[in-house]
Amino acid sequence: MPLTKRIIPCLDVLAGKVVKGIMFKQLRYAGDPPTQAKLYEEQGADEIVFLDVGASPERRKILIDVVKRTAETIFIPFTVGGGLRSLEDIQEILCAGADKIAINTAAVKNPNLVKIASERFGSQCIVVAIDAKRVSPKKWIVYIYGGRKPTRIDAVEWAKKVEELGAGEILLTSMDADGTKQGYDLELTRTIVESVNIPIIASGGAGNLKHIYEALTAGKADAALAASIFHYGTYTVYDVKKYLKKRGVEVRI
Repeated sequence: MPLTKRIIPCLDVLAGKVVKGIMFKQLRYAGDPPTQAKLYEEQGADEIVFLDVGASPERRKILIDVVKRTAETIFIPFTVGGGLRSLEDIQEILCAGADKIAINTAAVKNPNLVKIASERFGSQCIVVAIDAKRVSPKKWIVYIYGGRKPTRIDAVEWAKKVEELGAGEILLTSMDADGTKQGYDLELTRTIVESVNIPIIASGGAGNLKHIYEALTAGKADAALAASIFHYGTYTVYDVKKYLKKRGVEVRI
């Protein structure tokens, strides 16, 4: 039996509110985290991802009270990221109700954190977020601090490295496609998927139902994450799953 593909709404949170932008900029208000999370669960979301997009660039800790309030409203897997720098930070978020944590900047600055966190809490709890930007044909580099700072790290090689370190999953965002509604970077997604043996969540660029279908088929992703199309009522999670099911993609209805 083919594995079920997952549909994951993303809550980018800034100052306690859900926001959405284009290529990590031009942010605008999109709702209240607990309210949005509950709505998406009712629509059939498989998981919720909560990212405090201001925590790393502002060098502060995640908004723990907002995480707790959101976790209390839902009963589906809940992944939280943003500003997590230590085992203590990770433990605090898991104790606040998260099922998994996502790290990007901290993983790049201290790769050993991925290893020791996966050993202490289990690989299934550790998601490494990779924000990748194309710099030439078939080459992407990793950005940190919420897409504000480039590194010299090759995204494909970094994906392989975090798998070796014990990450259980990768949240892969194309910075070029983010918020554009022009579709996922299928080449990036497929390249990363074919380079590792852990699940890949495709992120960045969903504008219609076909885009999500392409990410899961042509892009070979295990899950598709989207924000704008859900936040502003273009589609519901159920709309997406019904479309996929009709086209032979295994999803949980």
